[in-house]
Amino acid sequence: MKHVLIVEDEKKLADILIAYLNKEEFRVTHYESGSGVSDWVKNNQPNIILLDLMLPDVNGKDLCKEIRQFSTVPIIMVTAMIDEIDRLIGLELGADDYVCKPFSPKEVVARVKAVLRRSEGDFNQGEIYDAFEVNDETYSIKLHGDRLDLTPVEFRLLKMFIQSPGRVFNRDQILDNIFEDGRIVLDRTVDTHVKNLRHKLKTASPEHDYVRSVYGIGYSFEI
Repeated sequence: MKHVLIVEDEKKLADILIAYLNKEEFRVTHYESGSGVSDWVKNNQPNIILLDLMLPDVNGKDLCKEIRQFSTVPIIMVTAMIDEIDRLIGLELGADDYVCKPFSPKEVVARVKAVLRRSEGDFNQGEIYDAFEVNDETYSIKLHGDRLDLTPVEFRLLKMFIQSPGRVFNRDQILDNIFEDGRIVLDRTVDTHVKNLRHKLKTASPEHDYVRSVYGIGYSFEI
C-alpha cells in the first residue's frame, strides 16, 4: 500500500482528498501545518507528498526545498496561486508537479498515480509503450497499430512526450526538443503544434486525452 503524506491546513479539503485516496487503497498521513514535517519524512519515508504552497507557519516552497536536501520523494505542490513565476520556482526547487485549487479530487488522485509511475520507472513496460510504436528511421509513430499522419515537428514532439510520460514540459523545453536548428520561435507556435497533435491523437483514439495543459507552465503527456 503506497503511503501519501498530505500537508494541508484546510481540513475539509484534506478530508476529501483522504477519502478519495483511501478509496484507491492509498495509506494517508495528514499534517495541518509544516511543523515537524521534515522530521516525519526522514523517519517514515512516504511514497509521495501533497504539499500546500500556503501553510500557516511555513512557506511550502521553503519546506519543499528543505525536504529536497535529504530526500527525493516525489512532491506535488497544491496551490491557489496562479502566478507563473511561483509555479516555475516551485518546480526548480524540486517539486514534481502542480495541482491548482479549486481542483477535482479525482484529478489529484490521477496526478498522484502518474507521478508515482514516473518516479518508479514503470513506464518502460507500461501501457503507453503498448499503445505507441516509434520508428526513428521512417520518422513515423503508430498508435494501436495505425500510423499517425504527423509532420516532422509533430513527430519530434510526440516522441519527446512518449519518452517522458507524466513530466511537465515548459514551452522553452519543448522548443529545445522539437526545433533542432535553434531557430527563434514564438510561444504560440508551440501551442499551435500541440493543438494539432492533440487533435490527431484524439481522432485516432477518441477515448483518450493524451496531452494535458498545465496552466502557466506548459504540457504533459498522460496515459
